[in-house]
This record gives sequence, structure tokens and C-alpha cells, in this order.
Amino acid sequence: MREDGYDDRRSGERNGEHEEEVYAKRVPAGKRTYFFDVKSTRSGKDFFLTITESKRVGEGQYEKHKVYLYKEDFGKFVEALHEAIAHIREERLPEYDFSDVPRLSPAG
Repeated sequence: MREDGYDDRRSGERNGEHEEEVYAKRVPAGKRTYFFDVKSTRSGKDFFLTITESKRVGEGQYEKHKVYLYKEDFGKFVEALHEAIAHIREERLPEYDFSDVPRLSPAG
């Protein structure tokens, strides 16, 4: 396990299914760190994304939350994320500088 609480083993087991990590992106964000990992299924013919939030809660102790995202839900997830960010940007915090947050155009 790394210092930021992330277990960076390259493969693992979940629900009896072998997972192999094929891509990883670490995003440090203040007291939290986010990890975006693409993993393959046992067959190696399908892939899914895990998003993990790791937060230090004590000396050498971390609280982690994980979301599994499958290809059939990517579009809905991204669309909902951008709608939620747009709501915050336009309705809740219009005075905040969101210049570092990219705006995506609708798929078409």
C-alpha cells in the first residue's frame, strides 16, 4: 500500500472475477486523492472503470470509497456529471472562477 492509502496491486479479485489493471491515473486534490483505473475482465475482452477516493483519516489510515462504472453507463455518467457541474457553476456559485473546468459540448 502506498503512502496515500492506495493499494496499487496490478490485479485483484472482485466478486470472484479476476481484474487486471490496464490504465491508471492518480489525481491529488488537497486532503484527498482520486484514482481512475481501467481494468479488464477475466476474459480480457471487456473493460470497466473504477473511481476511488482516498482520504487520510489518521496516521497511516485512509478512508476509501469506490465506484465501478461500466461501458454501457459511461454516457449517462458523463452527462449527469456535466449537468451537475453546470448547475453549480450557473445557479449556485456564478461568481466563482471555474476557468479550470472544461466545458463540453453536447454529443452530436
